Amino acid sequence: MIEDVKAISRFWKLLSLYRKEIYQIYLYAVLNGLVNLSLPLGIQAIINLIQGTEISTSWMVLVGFVLVGIAITGVFQVLQLRIVEDIQQNVFARSSFEFAYRIPKIKLSELEHIHAPELVNRFFDTLTIQKGLPKILIDFSLASFQVIFGLILLALYSPYFIILGLFLFFLLWVIFKLTGPKGLQTSLKESKYKYKLAHWLEEVARTNKSFKVGSSNDFHLQKTDEIASNYLQAREKHFRVLLQQFQFFIGFKIIVAAGLLILGSVLVFQQQMNLGQFVASEIIIILIINSIEKLIQIMDTIYDVLTALEKIGYVTDLSLDEHQEAPLPQTGEGISVEVVNLEFSFPEMKKKLIKELSFQIPASSKTVIAGDSGSGKSTLLHLIAGFYDLDEGEILLNEIPVNHSNKEKLYSKVGFYFPDNQLFEGTMMENITVGRDIPEKEVLDIVHILGLKQFVATQPKGLYTGIDPEGKRLSRSIIQKILIARAIVHQPDLLLMEDPMQFVEESEKNSIIDHIMHPDRGWTVIVVADYPYWEEKSTKVITLNKN
Repeated sequence: MIEDVKAISRFWKLLSLYRKEIYQIYLYAVLNGLVNLSLPLGIQAIINLIQGTEISTSWMVLVGFVLVGIAITGVFQVLQLRIVEDIQQNVFARSSFEFAYRIPKIKLSELEHIHAPELVNRFFDTLTIQKGLPKILIDFSLASFQVIFGLILLALYSPYFIILGLFLFFLLWVIFKLTGPKGLQTSLKESKYKYKLAHWLEEVARTNKSFKVGSSNDFHLQKTDEIASNYLQAREKHFRVLLQQFQFFIGFKIIVAAGLLILGSVLVFQQQMNLGQFVASEIIIILIINSIEKLIQIMDTIYDVLTALEKIGYVTDLSLDEHQEAPLPQTGEGISVEVVNLEFSFPEMKKKLIKELSFQIPASSKTVIAGDSGSGKSTLLHLIAGFYDLDEGEILLNEIPVNHSNKEKLYSKVGFYFPDNQLFEGTMMENITVGRDIPEKEVLDIVHILGLKQFVATQPKGLYTGIDPEGKRLSRSIIQKILIARAIVHQPDLLLMEDPMQFVEESEKNSIIDHIMHPDRGWTVIVVADYPYWEEKSTKVITLNKN
């Protein structure tokens, strides 16, 4: 029930962004509905003239009036289509930038139990919203106004039609009240399994070698069958709701047709309506029935749009990194780091991973964090970077708490190398600079220092050679060097690194470490690594233990 309310709230929030455009659409829908009434009124007048058994100028004027009315409705529909197309394009662009902006800024704590690439699948629900908006904004509004204006026109023929119209609105409200929430719930459940299946197929593709060698046991097919079966069951439940709505509509249509026809016939017999009015009223009745049928058919589209908004809203609801306004002081040196009574554990852990930890790292010093596996070395680097919120204590960067610093300005001064860093599809230059304005000469200098000069020289476009996602077809040594170049090319004030030389050849490790740990480098280095030469070149070693 909460999801239903949230989905509807998201829908109104979306529409509020385009309030001006929607007012225009509704204006055209109102005018369209009014002009559409020219058809039955014109036919009523034409029948009355035909009864005179003589073609007159008035007859020709009325025929022309009806045809002009049909043409005008077409013009209004074209204008509506133009406005809705603009909204569709804006929705797509807005959603694109919303995802691109938010995904890198989502708190890491939010992603502990979420596979981040799976979130991107939800972007495709933007297309569902795009396809659904024209039906909701144009077809739904036009059908609604046709029903309202049709009943108003019938009410002009007889006050009895007012009572019948109110009764019909009550029946429609009952139908939507009984079936609407259930339809949205089943649609959300169906969508849940759809995304689960897409995620599983992505996992099969990501680990295709594992399933290639183990394909004889058909495990991947069995799991696909399990998820697909759940999806089909959920889809069947949703279809039953739609079928129930349509069945209700059939009964509703019979009641509408019977009520209007019987009432119209009785009024003719009692000579309260003439033949022309009766024919016009029957045309209006047909328009009303067709409009109500259109409203029922659009309900499935409404469910799809509400579900799509809820799925996209799941991404936009994730908490983002907080950006405080406290900038780091400009010292002209590296960034000093002070840890005071730090305590931290992940939510599912019963025991503190880091407890009562305190130390100081002066600016421009070169520090190695050592310790046993599981002592929290990697987590400590992430905490210093401000990726997680602290349980207790403080981490001060240049005497400013990391959680109170402006993260965007902080990250522009920090270089990161973590094992889960990856290359993206783009040129080598783009992978190193990541959009930062760094002269090509400085990039080439770093490439030379890291021993990538020969590799770059053999590439067809040098630094502008394309790289596949995750660096496919590149050796692990080359991948690591490119990622190290990304971390140091902008001359950061603070350099955080975890196992950066794991795959670099032995003959090259020392020269790279010499460059990073050289006393003349103003940056502060904090590195987690087992390679002994790091400690030899360090000015400080901090050893963690599991206690």
